[in-house]
Amino acid sequence: MRYAHSNFEAFARPAKPENMDSRSAWIIGGGLGGMAAAAFLIRDAGMTPSKITILEASDADGGALDGAGNAETGWLIRGGREMEEQFQCLWDLYRSIPSLEVPDASVLDEFYRLNRTDPSSSPVRAMCGHGRPLPNRDNLTLTGKARREIIALILADEEKLAGKTIRDMLSDDFMTSNFWLFWRSMFAFETWHSAIEMKRYLARFIHQILGLKDLHTLKFTKYNQQESLSKPLATWLAEQGVVFRHGVKVTNVVVDTSGGRKVATHIDWLTNGAASGVDLSADELVFVTNGSMVENSRWGDHGTPAPIDTTITEGSVWQLWRNIAAQDPAFGHPDVFCGDTTASRWESATVTTLDARIPDLVQKITGRDPFSGRTVTGGPVTIQDSAWLMSWVVSRQPHFKGQKKGQMVAWLYGLFSDVAGNYVKKPMQDCTGEEITREWLFHMGVPPGEIDDMAATGAITHPCMMPFITAQFMPRSPGDRPNVVPAGSVNLAFLGQFAETPRDTVFTTEYSVRTAMEAVYTLLDIDRAVPEVFGSIYDVRMLLQAAAELRDGKKVPASGMLRRLTDGTEIDDLLERYGLI
Repeated sequence: MRYAHSNFEAFARPAKPENMDSRSAWIIGGGLGGMAAAAFLIRDAGMTPSKITILEASDADGGALDGAGNAETGWLIRGGREMEEQFQCLWDLYRSIPSLEVPDASVLDEFYRLNRTDPSSSPVRAMCGHGRPLPNRDNLTLTGKARREIIALILADEEKLAGKTIRDMLSDDFMTSNFWLFWRSMFAFETWHSAIEMKRYLARFIHQILGLKDLHTLKFTKYNQQESLSKPLATWLAEQGVVFRHGVKVTNVVVDTSGGRKVATHIDWLTNGAASGVDLSADELVFVTNGSMVENSRWGDHGTPAPIDTTITEGSVWQLWRNIAAQDPAFGHPDVFCGDTTASRWESATVTTLDARIPDLVQKITGRDPFSGRTVTGGPVTIQDSAWLMSWVVSRQPHFKGQKKGQMVAWLYGLFSDVAGNYVKKPMQDCTGEEITREWLFHMGVPPGEIDDMAATGAITHPCMMPFITAQFMPRSPGDRPNVVPAGSVNLAFLGQFAETPRDTVFTTEYSVRTAMEAVYTLLDIDRAVPEVFGSIYDVRMLLQAAAELRDGKKVPASGMLRRLTDGTEIDDLLERYGLI
């Protein structure tokens, strides 16, 4: 496998590898990574689709790309997905998947046209003081010390960051900035999360610094990710003949590690509690989604808190990874990620409105009609003075095709779900949907005398506790995640947020698809390059623009030594063009 960034590679159709007609594949996990692997096996490797089997424990496809519920009892969203132009592997996949919405168009065509005609932007990126925009929201408020710390972290060697947290590397100068407020609420980082991952994010998304204050660099689907991303892909795979087996809990993949090779020889699984499995030959490929952000997600309702379930049992994807990892150190260390759910969990909630009061409130705050069919919040609106550090999102409506006219769906989450709220004096994790709605309305500026009735009769809210939702951000060291294709592996690869690939960042749809592409291309020696991770960190123009943003537009006087070194050169032109001098 190799990386490339040219059109020459991007548009090439690889030749079918030898002996493909006799080969087959088992894919463990029906999330985006698993389904992407199936698509690449068909499109780029020429594998017979009916020889591809996806084993999925749940009764749904898409993994974390969810969306469920109904207009009567309320809609359900565990989370949303922020995307951008520079998700190279994601768009490489979806250029080949037919849209279910637009005739004679791909999902990429549909997504591109939507975001061209209705580009995203946030009218109120952050708020405070009961419904008022954050006064200094147009500045990142970084001190010189904080800017130097950011640069030092970007340049640090990952091996020297092993086991370190963000708090270990960045001081209070950084933590008290708007940059950190915007960044952590956009990506769901905590101070105790991995310094390695924070470094990767800063480098991978240096160009996103240009959109931190208004989120104009983000892109979003028309509907929830189940209907807009998961369903088109699953539909296409099924039409090709891929076999989906739901309700299958894989408990182990037995790997022969003798002689310097790693060969998967057997898969064990449970179906309705009964043990079964299949023997494998070296020509049968096995793709394992190791670990899950949404494992053990539990729902509450308007009158019931969401329970916290941290148990890891046989049949859990975490126990599957433990069983595989016990066979060889190259298969990673799952307990680094799943061993402390107090540090990896937070709670979200889906609000389904029942009348016009909450939609009118959203329109008052954003200045946008939530029923226009166009962008509303354009990403998260973060409540700076919320004890839960709550953020809320209203995506394009309807967010579900089945929504009633005049019904709005909002999504909320709190990064600090274990501390008492400002209005509801108890932790978010102990609150019913109605109580979470009260806390939100309080911060939205609803008069105290109206909050309780509006929360009780104006919406149906379902909280969702996710104990592993940021497990992929836990402090780690090299080797804690298995390589996508471990050294010496003949037929085994790992997919998703807990597999290791250079430079790219977890908690993204891109990472799931990239690991799938790399897995297929490596095991089958596909003669086409994988698109490299977008190299904005190596683009001097991006660096200059980001530097100007980090300084909140404060220019450097073009005089003295700087002028003597750059005057009359392209460098001088670049510094002036991008607002640094």
